[in-house]
Amino acid sequence: MYHIGMNYQDINAKTITKWIEEENWKWGIPISHEEYEKALNGNWDVLLTPTVPVPHEWFGNLRGKRLLGLASGGGQQIPIFTAAGARCTVLDYTDKQLESEKAVAEREGYVADIIKADMSKPLPFRDNEFDIIFNPASLCYIEKVEPLLKECFRILKKGGILLAAFENGINYITDVNDESRIVQSLPFNPLENPELFREEDGMQFSHSITEQIGGLLKAGFSLTDLYEDTNGYGLLYELNIPSFIAVRAVK
Repeated sequence: MYHIGMNYQDINAKTITKWIEEENWKWGIPISHEEYEKALNGNWDVLLTPTVPVPHEWFGNLRGKRLLGLASGGGQQIPIFTAAGARCTVLDYTDKQLESEKAVAEREGYVADIIKADMSKPLPFRDNEFDIIFNPASLCYIEKVEPLLKECFRILKKGGILLAAFENGINYITDVNDESRIVQSLPFNPLENPELFREEDGMQFSHSITEQIGGLLKAGFSLTDLYEDTNGYGLLYELNIPSFIAVRAVK
């Protein structure tokens, strides 16, 4: 149950837990032992967005690198990065995602720093601490992205890499039932307009390209590459209409 005044991140944690437990949520399924073994042998891919694997050249050599999985719990990406030789920290706000992270680490016998924290607040890390930040599609769960992008810049080493997923807003303008009609203006912000809140979707927010790419540049990053992706399902997917942008940026 949700109540007025409840922290919106707590609402999202409860929603994501429900997706994991009842709906087999894609981003909450840990990798198998067989997938981990393949990663140890250099056979792996990871996703920032729903369907397009991140190019391996975006990472460079992971061995010995300090890598932060930002809102990256669930036992999906961190085990792979660890198998590739990175020294990993994962930050997430949903206990269920962190439990999966711990379970995979215990199963495979590796160590990762597992931290519960809210990425809408200042990040609990020192300046210049990480070589890489990996942030799969999750910015829709925080109201303001510019402060987080500044925090990412702060905690990355000089020359450090941010790999992140942005949305272009199109998922929030169409009819949620069949995506066949444009029915909603932007920005989409249930804190400003409570009528937009749908309990089954949690508290989600649209962000403009100005906020995301512009915020990236204002934080001090240099954008080095990007690609677009679809939702992977639904009418927008069938029409090959992209709704996500994966970006590679360097401090």
